[in-house]
This record gives sequence, structure tokens and C-alpha cells, in this order.
Amino acid sequence: MQDKNEIVRIKEAYERREKQVPAYLYSYFNPAALFISQQREKELINLLKQYGFNQLSEKLILDIGCGAGGVLRELIRLGANPENLYGIDLLQDRIESAKKISPNINFRCGDASTLAYEDGQFDIIMQFTVFTSIFDDQMKHNIAGEMIRVLKPSGIIIWYDYHMNNPRNPDVRGVKKKEIFELFPDCNINLKRITLAPPIARAIAPYSWTICDLLEKIPLLRTHYLGVIKKKC
Repeated sequence: MQDKNEIVRIKEAYERREKQVPAYLYSYFNPAALFISQQREKELINLLKQYGFNQLSEKLILDIGCGAGGVLRELIRLGANPENLYGIDLLQDRIESAKKISPNINFRCGDASTLAYEDGQFDIIMQFTVFTSIFDDQMKHNIAGEMIRVLKPSGIIIWYDYHMNNPRNPDVRGVKKKEIFELFPDCNINLKRITLAPPIARAIAPYSWTICDLLEKIPLLRTHYLGVIKKKC
């Protein structure tokens, strides 16, 4: 029952936010959104290369909380095969949009705490700003456990999420490094702070990307962890 209550709360939070937040905030026509996206993509490419995943065409990849599939489509540009890509999201409307835009990707509406995939199925599993939207600790642990279950022994989990609270959005809570290690015990975890604080990027990016680049080099101004989680051999 607790998970069901949390699912209802999450759905309601996203419905509220969609009504309150203008679409332009996350549009690539918004200089801040474009800056944040391109910086994150650069870091993601470096991370994939670092762990030997620079050839994606044969890799099975799952995106937890995939939304309308934007991150998975980024991977197609990096060489991933659409038929090898999978996405799951709680929100039916987002999955319907994802299927319409990318009918050759395997999208599913559902709860990631009970994944309908085989043990050790995926080479790469991603979660981008999902865990900050979950307040229930047990649900977080269930999802983390499922991610580990469906990950190949040689595979990696890519984590990208806030490590701090957003004072303007009470429906999210930052996930600290200590909690990430608790969610994935018996794993090797490598985390790096990235992403210039969005309010700062929104204030400065329309005028100067150079200043944004300089500010992003200051660790205290980076709001997210990007990292890799691997099963211990």
C-alpha cells in the first residue's frame, strides 16, 4: 500500500509541475537548458568512453523514468540501436508521446520497483533525476534492487540526479552520496559533481556561455551527481 500511495503522490506532483512550469524552461531554444544539456552530454560521453562503452550498437540499454524518451534518443546519435533501447515511466501520457516519436524503441508504462525484465538483461541502465522525485525510502530501495537485478555482471548503471534540494520545488529531495552507497551496497560507485545550478544558468546563459563555463568549474555551484555504479566482481 505504501508504494501505491507514493506512486499517486509522484503522479500528482508531476501533474502540478506540468501546469505550473512553462515548456520553454526545458526547451533547447532556452539558452540555459541547451547549455545544461550539452554539458551533461559531454560528461556522459567521457564517462562511457572511460568505462569502455564507446561502441553502443550491440548494447541493451534501459532508461528508468524515461519520460518522452529524450535521453534514449541522445544515445541513438551516439550509435545505439533503437531496437536495443528500453524505457519505463510511471506517466502514461509521456509513454504515449515517446511511442509516437520513437515507435522503434521499446517503451513501457509501469512502476520501476517491479521490472518485467529478465535477470542480467541489460548492459547499461540509466536513471536521470528519478530518485529525487521519490520520498519513500522502501520504494527507492526496491527500484535500486531491481536495477541491480536486471543489470549484466559486466554492465553499468549511470546515475544522474540532484545531490541537493531545490528550494523552488518541494516535490523533489536531493540524494546525497551516503544514500547512494546505501541504495547500492556491494557495488563499486564512482560519482562526480556536474551541472551548473539551473537558476544561475538561466540568469547568465542568455548573455554569456563563457561565464557559465567558468562558474561550472566551481564545485559548490554544481547541483548534480553523474556517476557509474557497477556490481563488485
